[in-house]
Amino acid sequence: MRTSGTIIIRGIVQGVGFRPFVYAKAREFGITGTVKNLGSEVEIHASGDRFEEFLEAVSRGTPLSQIDSVDVQNLRGGKTEGFTILESNSGSLSGFIPTDVAICDDCIADIFTRGGRYEGYWATSCVNCGPRYSIINTIPYDRERTSMAEFPVCPACESEYTDPACRRHHAQTIACAACGPGLALLRADGTPVAGDPIREAAALLDAGSIVAIRGIGGFHIACTEEAAGVLKCRLGRTEQPLAVMATPEEVERIAVVSDEERRILHSRERPIMVLEKRDPVSHPTISDLHTIGCMLPYTGLHHLLFANLAHPLLIMTSANLPGYPMITDLGVALERLPGQVDYILTHDRRIVNRCDDSVVRDGYIIRLSRGLAPKREAIDLGKGCILGVGPELNANISIYKGGFCITSPHVGNVRNPQTLAYLQETAERLGGLTGARYDRIVHDLHPQFLSTRYAREVAEATGAELLAVQHHRAHIAATTREECVGIAIDGVGYGDDATIWGGEVFAGRIPYLDRVAHLEVVPMPGGDLATRFPERMLYGILPTPEVRDILASRGWSDIELAVLVRQVERGLNVAATSSTGRVLDAAAALLGICRERTYDGEPAMKLESAAYAGKPSAWDLEYRQDGGCEVLSTRSLLAEACRRSAAGGRADDIAASFQYNLARGVAAMAVRAAEERGIPRVALSGGVAYNRAIRETIRTEIRNAGLEFIMNKDYPLGDGCISFGQVVYGGSVEE
Repeated sequence: MRTSGTIIIRGIVQGVGFRPFVYAKAREFGITGTVKNLGSEVEIHASGDRFEEFLEAVSRGTPLSQIDSVDVQNLRGGKTEGFTILESNSGSLSGFIPTDVAICDDCIADIFTRGGRYEGYWATSCVNCGPRYSIINTIPYDRERTSMAEFPVCPACESEYTDPACRRHHAQTIACAACGPGLALLRADGTPVAGDPIREAAALLDAGSIVAIRGIGGFHIACTEEAAGVLKCRLGRTEQPLAVMATPEEVERIAVVSDEERRILHSRERPIMVLEKRDPVSHPTISDLHTIGCMLPYTGLHHLLFANLAHPLLIMTSANLPGYPMITDLGVALERLPGQVDYILTHDRRIVNRCDDSVVRDGYIIRLSRGLAPKREAIDLGKGCILGVGPELNANISIYKGGFCITSPHVGNVRNPQTLAYLQETAERLGGLTGARYDRIVHDLHPQFLSTRYAREVAEATGAELLAVQHHRAHIAATTREECVGIAIDGVGYGDDATIWGGEVFAGRIPYLDRVAHLEVVPMPGGDLATRFPERMLYGILPTPEVRDILASRGWSDIELAVLVRQVERGLNVAATSSTGRVLDAAAALLGICRERTYDGEPAMKLESAAYAGKPSAWDLEYRQDGGCEVLSTRSLLAEACRRSAAGGRADDIAASFQYNLARGVAAMAVRAAEERGIPRVALSGGVAYNRAIRETIRTEIRNAGLEFIMNKDYPLGDGCISFGQVVYGGSVEE
């Protein structure tokens, strides 16, 4: 039995309280020696009769750690007296730092303990909770390399920091009201408001004011439900659903929460959960869908704010334009938010790395961000170092190195210089934290994307190889590396033939995925204009007198209709698409559910909400062969919906049936492709798969055919998985 050794523990072992945890275990088991942080590994020199028990205990790690390996070698150096935590050194960069996590129950108790050191202190944290990624400049993770370096600890905090019996032993974020970051409440013009910032902010919110709140990863805008309409008007987003932060009791009162959803809501990640309302038509000023996005308070500031509020619920939306980076700097907030907010509740801890709230629905990630990212995935893609720069919309970046892939938090829509700069900043930051030296850079097939241009620039600067990967193949690569039939259903992706894909069925194993089936290719009159005005999409798919009459009855002038008709007939400024999203848009337009898209996914989301109250029925499906691919006719589906609508059918039943039959048709093509090729599994990805009715119909059809059904719960189903899929695809291509 060993009584000494040098233990090397690799993984996410910094920023998780690992060294004080090792120290406490050494004291418990009578071990002498040292522990040191070496970047992505911890080196422990240990001696003592209970060495084996000590080894077993430290191998389990802390709640926030993620251990990849534990190696034991002969003891290096001699035995020492006592046990010491040594200063960190730089070293291996194979691991990473943990994500920002919610305040723990112990720290919540501290801020509400009367007479305690942390009573009422908004930034209370310990080794088990609080900010990590959002405050770090570089690794190893120590206070001097974070934005907490600007706040020297007071003697009382220093005493706890050095006390092995305290859970703030070596907690790098330790702070109290005497020495830590402070709060201020400002008017929108920057002038201060007297009084306690939290109490005053709560009173202003209760009175109907709109307040920007600086959180862990950026600014939110908050108001009560009564003020939601005013906020939407100020933001120019009158239709867009807004997320809420509420007490657990209030979430249970307004939404249906399953056991699994409750677990996720209360987890340390604290994402926004998209939940079904108890009453589908309730809270219309917050969301006019049958769902509502809910999250629980996750910082000391949030808990203190709710303790002072009369309202149990606040609107809590990011203080930035959709697709743009979160606002993190007070100066920027003062420049951009007047006219939108009345007051600003801010703190003076610098946000190094912005991080939006994560969003989850039915256990599937919609937005990979705070609490979930940076995400670290163990995967063997060879010895090369790979960068995936992501798609254009809902982008992030991924870096593969040494058996692990790191995926950044959500970046946004890379259609503007601000978000492109944020993408570059994120890539440089994560590249530095991982010590990346790229061998291959993977980008979207679209030649005009700003992310494609960035990939070329990095490749030119580094000498790395460039690889273009088609959008929907990246979706499948993110889901599985096994041979499969892969379904990718979403709004847009540049295809091999330079048309817009989005209703695709592939067969094979990456990187050899053949397109074997797809939705019917239909015209998009006006290109992107058909995305904004789905009635154009409706006529593009179904250019009939009946549809012209519908448009005329809704106010289209004779001239507007004549231009649209000529455009479709002559193919002028008409894009071609097999997009599932555009077909759903057309159905929403046909039924009068959505005539203009004011936010991403609006027509399809409103169609889903209408369908929620309906009863689906089976319709006849039409298929044909085209260029070696099976094609599902979406014209025939839309024509059937039009016929039933004209006959006085209920809009909700037609919406439900349209979704059901579209999903049934896609699944049937996948089943036939799998059976013809002897492939035992079908994978599903793409943003349309967030639609529960469509997803579950496909799942049922696939499983009823005796096939394995695969989806990815570790990465978003939407475009937030693309950079990871690009990296996986890039790692599967031979040099």
